Amino acid sequence: MPTDSDARLGSNIWKLQAIRLLFYMQFFSAVLVPFFTDWGGISLAQVLYLNAWFFLCNFLFEVPTGTVADYLGRKVSLALGSLVAIGAALLYVSRPAFPVFMAAEAVFAIAYTLHSGADEALAYDSLKATGHTERAAHVLGRMESFKLGGIITATLIGGFIASAFGLSAPMRAYVLPATLAFLLALTLREPPTSSQERRTRTGYVRILTQGGRYFLGHKVVRLLAIELALTNALAWGLIWLFQPLLERSGVPLRFFGVVHALSCVGQILFLGNVARIERWIGSMRRLLLGATVLAGVSFLMLGATRWTPLVIVGIILGFTFSLPRIPLFSAYINHHIPSNQRATVLSFVSMVRTLAIVVINPLIGLLAEWSLSWTMAILGTGLIAFAAGSRIEERHLAAAPASSDDAAGGP
Repeated sequence: MPTDSDARLGSNIWKLQAIRLLFYMQFFSAVLVPFFTDWGGISLAQVLYLNAWFFLCNFLFEVPTGTVADYLGRKVSLALGSLVAIGAALLYVSRPAFPVFMAAEAVFAIAYTLHSGADEALAYDSLKATGHTERAAHVLGRMESFKLGGIITATLIGGFIASAFGLSAPMRAYVLPATLAFLLALTLREPPTSSQERRTRTGYVRILTQGGRYFLGHKVVRLLAIELALTNALAWGLIWLFQPLLERSGVPLRFFGVVHALSCVGQILFLGNVARIERWIGSMRRLLLGATVLAGVSFLMLGATRWTPLVIVGIILGFTFSLPRIPLFSAYINHHIPSNQRATVLSFVSMVRTLAIVVINPLIGLLAEWSLSWTMAILGTGLIAFAAGSRIEERHLAAAPASSDDAAGGP
């Protein structure tokens, strides 16, 4: 018979879903590039520098902020992360200046890393404490759906807020959902865990040594991770260039978020039909390489036209076939990592992907300042070239457990 304690822990689930929705209800994402360039007065290249800086800060803060969840609890980490996000939003709109934006990006990175993994860990431990771990996959999947719901809601509304009240208004409006997330986080209940369970944060040195050693010694993990990192870094440029592309083609500001929302729907549909598409084309390798090629073709199309309908279609297709490759690659990387090394190796793989964006993003920014059309053409050509030169084989994508031979060097 469920106890009062079980009921309180059970309420964590819907609260964590709501916190996900609210935290990612970032209205400013609909008009972020115009916010920086038109309101902030900085160049497109500087916008890409800011994003590279944000990712570098994520890289640096991931382990230190994790100690908050490990030592003070996931509830504190989520509440503090939402509070820091409020401070970041207010800092962004305090003054239109590049140094201010740099500081705000660093603060926002702290907010992100305080949330990163803490909500999933709290959800799982809540299920564990109430004896319902069999629901973990369903619950975590719904949390991701709530995140996408927050993103879609924000992108649909953010453009209209900007059109009605100015480019800085969506950033100010984000204070409301972030505040609600903070207040809701305060009502969470921390499930009982031992100090040993909570104080297991992996440090930089261990990630770099153990994760790096396995990464360098395992051919398949190295192959998949490097291809993911490089192609994802090229595809990431669309996140920052789709708004200038829409602006150049004459799309009104209030519809920027609608296009972004449709792009999110495209990703959801793609991921929801992966198994069906794989059966249709015959193999996962063809699916992954085909998605890369289609993303590249859409980028080439965006570089070649300013006609609004084609620009919108190109953006939606570019998002649909490029970004969903990340969880697919990650799933197959997992097949080649033994459980006792999974955390450190995946952390190292994440670092590789992050650093690729940190390095390539500023280069994309410089190219975009020179020519937006040629930038899209170069990125599209790069994606197609990576697909043509891919060394991934179907056997690398087999769902087989990693063996001791794999750990020593891989096939």
